[in-house]
Amino acid sequence: MSDSPNTPKASNTSNTSNTPHAATTAHTADSSERVFPALAPATGRGFARSWWGLAWLKALEDTALDGAQLKKGRKRAREGAVGAVSVRPGRITAVVRDPDGTAHRSDVLLRELTGDEWDRFLDMAADRAGHVAALLDREMPPHLVEDAASAGVELLPGIGDLEPECGCEAWDHCPHSAALCYQVARLLDEDPYVLLLMRGRSERRLVDELQVRSAVRAAPPTAGDSDGEDGNDSADAGELAGVLASEAFAAAEILPPLPAPPVPPQAIGQPPAFDTETAPPGGIDADALRLLAADAAARALRLLTEALSPGHEQQPLEDELTPGQDGVRLAAGADGGPLAARIATGTGRRPADLDLAVRAWRHGGAASLAVLEEDLAPDPEALARAKAALDTAWDGGDRPRTRAVAPGRWSVVGTPVQLRCGTDGRWWPYRQEQGRWAPVGPAHHDPAAALADGLGEC
Repeated sequence: MSDSPNTPKASNTSNTSNTPHAATTAHTADSSERVFPALAPATGRGFARSWWGLAWLKALEDTALDGAQLKKGRKRAREGAVGAVSVRPGRITAVVRDPDGTAHRSDVLLRELTGDEWDRFLDMAADRAGHVAALLDREMPPHLVEDAASAGVELLPGIGDLEPECGCEAWDHCPHSAALCYQVARLLDEDPYVLLLMRGRSERRLVDELQVRSAVRAAPPTAGDSDGEDGNDSADAGELAGVLASEAFAAAEILPPLPAPPVPPQAIGQPPAFDTETAPPGGIDADALRLLAADAAARALRLLTEALSPGHEQQPLEDELTPGQDGVRLAAGADGGPLAARIATGTGRRPADLDLAVRAWRHGGAASLAVLEEDLAPDPEALARAKAALDTAWDGGDRPRTRAVAPGRWSVVGTPVQLRCGTDGRWWPYRQEQGRWAPVGPAHHDPAAALADGLGEC
């Protein structure tokens, strides 16, 4: 058995692998690792749907020595016995459970491509515009396998390429390693780049290297590249290739229109998988990492949705949050617990103060938080408008008696309700709870509506 890999707690983390493979294995500097959460049991007749998933299964079934073990492994994978799958250069790992619940760690080693093989593969791809466009668009056309083979690079596993290692100590593919291989076919359905990662290159590194090679091929020749003895045989060697800006703008009407902007997803994707056997390294809080990952994904989706909405370019830029404001925003998504206590300490608030701040944030973000925590002092003109709004908000004798307790704050006599006016002229309802004023609703332009929210909470 090989040593247990240092399995990370989130996708696309970095981890250095020193596990020796076969004698021809290339130890590259790229040791990215991805962890995929356990998949639900498979239904239907076919185990894989995509060309890449089916090609992987064909390679597996054509090279395995014991078809009976593959059949058992396929059954266990279909039943959902395979846990989270860790994929890194040269190795895939998962915990596979027997029908009686016994868990076995299973690894399958796949020979990494050598540096020379990767150079040939990238040169082949860079020489074909279709491959460049597809790979940069996160697509892998099936004929990439044939073109890579013509360059002497085998992407799919061949005989002897898949080397199993399992806790059950079987010498060849057992039901556990076979189940893992079948699960990888389902991963390839969703992301064929998993195969390239097993062969030794992460998607990010592959794309970066491909872009460099494509840029070199697209660059115009310089004077020094001339075949002439003095380097000046190329026409107008000192001039740069290109098109005048005036000509480019003049051709705008005859150029095809730009494609429609993409449609944003309806929801954020699946969170990182944390259900691995290895504990996180010292100093890493898995719960905090999960919260930050989910928060980043939600903010990215919101920004993308807003950016694609009509008239977005006319909207003012959002003010950057202070660390204290951002801490409250994070706490609003933490739903209490130990993380909320840590955020309270980090933002210099007591837990009870953070609870009030979170309530304010949920009612109106940074503006609502400022009304709660800051001594807002409206200028005299704004204060006069606020008082006038109070005087005219109710008809006849229905107007409640108010008492000014601070600039922009009026307590409603005879009730535990307070009205606060923000610097933008909007009114916020507050209610006294255990001797403290707490926000109880969103802002209103009408103080009567804000009072109704406050009284409704009584």
